[in-house]
Amino acid sequence: MRRVLAVMAHPDDVDFGAAGTVAGWTDRGIEVAYLMITDGDAGGSDDGITRAELAALRRDEQRAAAKSIGVEDVRYLGYADGSLEATLGLRRDIARVIRQVRPDRVLTQSPDRNYERIHPSHPDHRAVGAAALDAVYPDARNPHAFPELLVDEGLGAWTVREVWLTGGPIVNHVVDVTDRFERKLTALRSHASQVGHLGDELADGLRGWLAATATAAGLPDGRLAEPFQVFSTV
Repeated sequence: MRRVLAVMAHPDDVDFGAAGTVAGWTDRGIEVAYLMITDGDAGGSDDGITRAELAALRRDEQRAAAKSIGVEDVRYLGYADGSLEATLGLRRDIARVIRQVRPDRVLTQSPDRNYERIHPSHPDHRAVGAAALDAVYPDARNPHAFPELLVDEGLGAWTVREVWLTGGPIVNHVVDVTDRFERKLTALRSHASQVGHLGDELADGLRGWLAATATAAGLPDGRLAEPFQVFSTV
């Protein structure tokens, strides 16, 4: 496992779902790249900032969050926040980045609604999950899919070996992030436009959720874990 591509709808999605896990990957020398489909310009309160200004701010916040856990490669597609659909165009744009990065693993959002925890099931999240899975299979690996990527851009087919989903109703793998909790919290606090008003509620809420995940997975008391659905794509 040498490279991972995280495909997420908004800045901060990867940090809420997987920052502790990503920090563990980068600690082991795995290269991680982020692809943000939107700039998150529809997020946050109405405090007089324009959507263009918020988009620029949230890009900067995501770069800072990524850097705090060892990720330098952060890319944006600039789609409109709040109106994503799993279109052929979005599939092509994700497949392009898969062929550029050539990851062994793709981390993305579940396309399935989670009725136990509704917040991860934002329509944008589910649309990105669906498009990313289609980009993994069959688009990125099929040399006949989006031939312009090869003809015009020289991007040959690439097969992703496995996918990790966050936020979905099925959990078949957890990662113990107890020792990386503070780094996850630091990454999330980089998104001040989104969480700055929460104060201690952010840490307390995160700790409670991660502790419940660890307990459900049978980990010892006091451990914290991030949940995923993991499956092979080969």
